[in-house]
Amino acid sequence: MTTATVTSWPRNAESWLDERGKGAWIAAMIVGFIVFWPIGLALLAYMIWGKNMFSKSCNRANRHSQRHAWAMHKPSGNAAFDAYKADTLKRLEDEQEAFSDFLKRLREAKDKAEFDQFMDDRARRRADEARPVDTV
Repeated sequence: MTTATVTSWPRNAESWLDERGKGAWIAAMIVGFIVFWPIGLALLAYMIWGKNMFSKSCNRANRHSQRHAWAMHKPSGNAAFDAYKADTLKRLEDEQEAFSDFLKRLREAKDKAEFDQFMDDRARRRADEARPVDTV
C-alpha cells in the first residue's frame, strides 16, 4: 500500500458516508462502538464538531426537498404534458380529500359505536344495581 492510498482512504470513506447520509454516519459510529469503543467515540466527536452534523447536513437535505417540490410545479414547456400533469395533480388532490373525508366518517362512526356501547353498559349496570338481590 502506498502512502497516497493510506492518506486518501479516510477522505474516500468520508465522501462515501456523506453520499449515503446521516444514517450511514450513525451506523458507522455504532459499529465503531461495537468494534472498539474509542473508534465510536472518535466518530461521534467528528460528527458533532467536525462535520457540523446538526446544522449543515440537515439544512442541505431540507433545501434539496424544497427545491424538488418547487420544480414539480414549474412548467415543462410542453403544453400537453403540463395539462396532463395539472389534471393528474387535481385528480390526486380530489382523491386525497375524498379519502380524508372517508377517514373522518369512519372515525365518527367508530366513536359513535363506542359511545353507544358505553351507554348500553351503563344502563345495564344501573338496571342490575336497581334489581333487588334475592337472599336464600
